[in-house]
Amino acid sequence: QVQLVESGGGAVQAGGSLRLSCAMSNYYVSTGQMAWFHQAPGKEREGVAALGAYPVYADFVKGRATISKDNRKNTLYLQLSGLKPEDTAVYYCAAANLRLTDSALSSREYVHWGQGTQVTVSA
Repeated sequence: QVQLVESGGGAVQAGGSLRLSCAMSNYYVSTGQMAWFHQAPGKEREGVAALGAYPVYADFVKGRATISKDNRKNTLYLQLSGLKPEDTAVYYCAAANLRLTDSALSSREYVHWGQGTQVTVSA
């Protein structure tokens, strides 16, 4: 059974930084397709960044986010900087069963999900 456990969320002021982590069990980050999504209250879940053969970023985080992985720790990361109040959301990590290209930021492609970690950015 695949398990994804996020950590690293919290409350920060605008302009601050956070690093989110997603520890995975029974899924190998070394060869997998993974992504970070976020969901704000009343809004749909939205792709933030994905990593398979190469990283993909949503336009609203380009230059402010870095997605990476540690194969030895089997963990996915999302480094966020220059945080804005509109970044406030629950952040989820996800894993797919296939490598993705054009649809790497589509939530429909991902079958394994973590429980989410809250990120709150104050002005």
